[in-house]
Amino acid sequence: LALADVLANLAERAVSLRYVRPELTAEPGLRIEGGRHPVVERVLEDPFVPNDLELTDSRRMLVITGPNMGGKSTYMRQAALILVLASIGSYVPATHAVIGPFDRIFTRIGASDDLAGGRSTFMVEMTEAAVILNAATDRSLVLMDEIGRGTSTYDGLSLAFACASHIAKSLRAFTLFATHYFELTELADGIPSVANVHLDATEHADGIVFLHAVKPGPASRSYGLQVAQKAGVPKTVIETARGYLERLEAQHRK
Repeated sequence: LALADVLANLAERAVSLRYVRPELTAEPGLRIEGGRHPVVERVLEDPFVPNDLELTDSRRMLVITGPNMGGKSTYMRQAALILVLASIGSYVPATHAVIGPFDRIFTRIGASDDLAGGRSTFMVEMTEAAVILNAATDRSLVLMDEIGRGTSTYDGLSLAFACASHIAKSLRAFTLFATHYFELTELADGIPSVANVHLDATEHADGIVFLHAVKPGPASRSYGLQVAQKAGVPKTVIETARGYLERLEAQHRK
């Protein structure tokens, strides 16, 4: 009865929510057309923006850039959920999906601490990263979101670069690597299996509009001040931050 109940529920959801039957193949990789997040699309008031994803034997890592609130985490998580749904025999939220063999899914997403255990947010982040770096294989799906943000800029950038390089060169796991370190987009120039994608946004007089569409290539900017303004940070603070940012950028250009 339990088995019949689960199968009937999966069938009803597939019909009601416009899911499709995934094609399971022996070829390594993951190709999703019109992929959607099964939870987010149900709670959004606005229409959900579907996106494609392609990971192949020669394209194993996507470095994902773009603004906060732009949809990077949603894009990563929906890929993992589609893989999980396909693995249990369910139809998936997409217009088409071809899924190769995967052994495990590893994630390093979000910020949390373990104060009772004596572990800071950064220590938790590095512990989770260590598990991935020691256990992932070339048949794993790895989601890494904002590695290195809990320490100094140069420390964090160096760790993020080293982690991404090791995964791409040594582990060769299928990886979605989201980051605000634009320097990491240079990985695609030296490692053939790495590609850059970004989530787009546009700015107008009243603020920022997130387009939630995944496009090829790196993002041009992060829109951090615009997101802070949208969150309600006082205008005087935003103006001070903008002035300081301009000075930092001027020093960097020198």
